[in-house]
Amino acid sequence: MSKLNTSSSELDLDRPNIEDYLPSGSIQEPHGELRLRDLLDLSPTLTEAAGAIVDDSFTRCFKSNPPEPWNWNIYLFPLWCLGVVVRYMFLFPLRVIVLTIGWIVFLSCYFPVHFLLKGHDKLRKRLERGLVELICSFFVASWTGVVKYHGPRPSMRPKQVFVANHTSMIDFIVLEQMTAFAVIMQKHPGWVGLLQSTILESLGCIWFNRSEAKDREIVARKLREHVHGADNNPLLIFPEGTCVNNHYTVMFKKGAFELGCTVCPIAIKYNKIFVDAFWNSRKQSFTTHLLQLMTSWAVVCDVWYLEPQNLKPGETPIEFAERVRDIISVRAGLKKVPWDGYLKYSRPSPKHRERKQQSFAESILRRLEEK
Repeated sequence: MSKLNTSSSELDLDRPNIEDYLPSGSIQEPHGELRLRDLLDLSPTLTEAAGAIVDDSFTRCFKSNPPEPWNWNIYLFPLWCLGVVVRYMFLFPLRVIVLTIGWIVFLSCYFPVHFLLKGHDKLRKRLERGLVELICSFFVASWTGVVKYHGPRPSMRPKQVFVANHTSMIDFIVLEQMTAFAVIMQKHPGWVGLLQSTILESLGCIWFNRSEAKDREIVARKLREHVHGADNNPLLIFPEGTCVNNHYTVMFKKGAFELGCTVCPIAIKYNKIFVDAFWNSRKQSFTTHLLQLMTSWAVVCDVWYLEPQNLKPGETPIEFAERVRDIISVRAGLKKVPWDGYLKYSRPSPKHRERKQQSFAESILRRLEEK
């Protein structure tokens, strides 16, 4: 009950006051005519609907806020035009060259190592880890990435898992250039899916499909097997399960917190002064997202490797997940909201709609009986 009360209070704090958005005439006492205030008093359902129209804390987690325009006068507009020319005509071609060189070096080394060292697994895995870190460094260089890492670098140890807040697929690249993690990730189509099934597969990465219920059992089994392997790469999980806009954190899935191992939190915070690193996968492909980063001035971010955490006596995996989410949110300056990120991919169930319809009908009947 205390957790429900906490979630309810968080929602109340984040919910706008509808009266602030109503015309002053609608708040005054009516004189024989129906006003907007009467309609809102009719049912909590209408009040919730009006609040959702004005603002809601769920969709705000997945909105990309456009930058404030600064080229609004005759003095600044020429500077803005000069910046566009520099970014698109000079920086972008240079970054494409850097990324192309990176891929040439990576592929010319990776495939010989992968196929010619089949009988020397330890050496092959060590070289593959180094090469993946190298290509991720080329990716970060292609955005003119300025990444500051805080805390000790992750190491390979059994019975530990790393969890981080999730803003974009580039989170994985930013972390991977420092340490070759094995990541659990949604299976993607196109060239990203090709990389997943070839190069990243060698790191022990685990793929899943949200639409497949059987994948959950398979993934849970693979997670347990991976974290107990002494020679496996460190496991990285984004427990939010979806990209959030780096202003909020949504609920963490409990899967990473019921493995019976140490959880190492990682907080990632992007500085939006040059570009918004949030990837809205419903509005743009990852290729378009990369082009947006490569045509910006720079990608600036901070990464904090925080103190490892363990399950406390009497603590449930859900409470453990919330405690770790608190730690990450405080360090990165993010606001917690009591929402499941998977709601972004689902529609309300028929039973939920029927309950809302029944509640609305009962409130109208009570109102008519009062009259």
